[in-house]
Amino acid sequence: MVFSSPLFLLLFLPLVFGAYYVAPRAARNGVLLVASLLFYAWGELRYVPLVLASILFNGWIGARIGDAGDATSRKRWLAVGVTLNLATLAVFKYANFAFENWAAVAPLLGVAPNAVAVATIPLPLGISFFTFHAISYVVDVYKRNAAPQRHLPTFALYILLFPQLIAGPIIRWRDIAGQLSDRRERLADVAYGVRRFVIGLAKKVLVANTLGRIADPVFGLPVNELTTPLAWLGLACYALQIYFDFSGYSDMAIGLMRMFGFRILENFNYPYISRSVREFWRRWHISLSNWFRDYLYLPLGGNRRGRVREYANLVVVFLLCGLWHGASWPFVLWGAWHGVFLVIERAGFGRLLSRAGPLAHVYAMGAVVLGWVLFRCDTLMHARGYYAALAGHASGNPAIHPVAQFLDPLAWTALVVGVVFAAPVAPMIGRWRDRVTARPRSGRVALTLDFAGLGVLLWAAAAFLAAGTYNPFIYFRF
Repeated sequence: MVFSSPLFLLLFLPLVFGAYYVAPRAARNGVLLVASLLFYAWGELRYVPLVLASILFNGWIGARIGDAGDATSRKRWLAVGVTLNLATLAVFKYANFAFENWAAVAPLLGVAPNAVAVATIPLPLGISFFTFHAISYVVDVYKRNAAPQRHLPTFALYILLFPQLIAGPIIRWRDIAGQLSDRRERLADVAYGVRRFVIGLAKKVLVANTLGRIADPVFGLPVNELTTPLAWLGLACYALQIYFDFSGYSDMAIGLMRMFGFRILENFNYPYISRSVREFWRRWHISLSNWFRDYLYLPLGGNRRGRVREYANLVVVFLLCGLWHGASWPFVLWGAWHGVFLVIERAGFGRLLSRAGPLAHVYAMGAVVLGWVLFRCDTLMHARGYYAALAGHASGNPAIHPVAQFLDPLAWTALVVGVVFAAPVAPMIGRWRDRVTARPRSGRVALTLDFAGLGVLLWAAAAFLAAGTYNPFIYFRF
């Protein structure tokens, strides 16, 4: 039940919103908790016990850390909490990957690979996100950045809140603990939340889905059928698709949280205007970048133990970042790709970029967009063939798959809109609107146009959803 599904938009959200504001203030967290359980159960009923077990375990660990009388005991309980959380993630997300690789190398070692064969383990929805939430909780309690939550339903709501349960953003315990127990919903917050949700829905349905109808067929072609122009078209569409898909989902999540009185941090800040890979990761999936920085990079020593250790830490962090996104070698290499570029920039290239003008942006987008090939391709062989096609070594026949067959007026419109609004055009429009609405005579006109614009976006998104079934979400299974 993704946010852009008719079931969510026409049934789940209106019912939950109505029940929330009809309920007494003391019961509103309970409404959200029940709704969040139903939301998860709808998509992954068999793994509800896993999520509940995670809540019980981490709530208990947090209490043990809080009650520990000395630093050694606190550290011991922290180690137990982090280890078991990571072990759970490893079993459900990486066991299949490990056994696939074992099956590939076992014959070289003279071992029968089926001696340790196991059944395929389905990946639970949102396991990467709720595991990272749990780890941030026990670490924040250990560091005494926040007090342990003794009321289990309140802690359960932190883990299960449906706006961020499946795909984030990653919300740290210390940033939301106070809001879970004491918040005030205002009409202005609801209005902002609705506006943010509609904009995110339009980004996802109108732009990302439209461009995905090009990117998916192109990346689905055998590499020997690709032409160089077609490969570049598919890559450009995918680069915009993943941005508008995930940033649109984050906008919807932020909007939903605000509708229920929560304020959470931004998750994207126009990453495609970056002038370095380092800047890109300050703007892309900010909650994940900050999580890896605070809970992995800095504990490893950060940049405090010399240059060599700093560079090694960066590579390790981004190898694990790639592996976090998916259990496959292309994801691992995608993480390594970004780690290597960050090391190069830290080693001195970053100073050159600061004086390179527009060339710095060309470099950054080249590194990021070419990296998306690894992110999108299912296998290393597929990625290698796709890179060859991008480099001009394509064997496809343009008469069989002409570029023009993918570029109808709707696709052109989505490409242009995607390129324009990947830059910070929307904030400029917002500042203009704020200036105009402050004027007594023109304020009503501007507000009317504002509401009309949101109405058009909502109507168009609803029409697209009603007209077709193509409505994927890239980060849904991470």
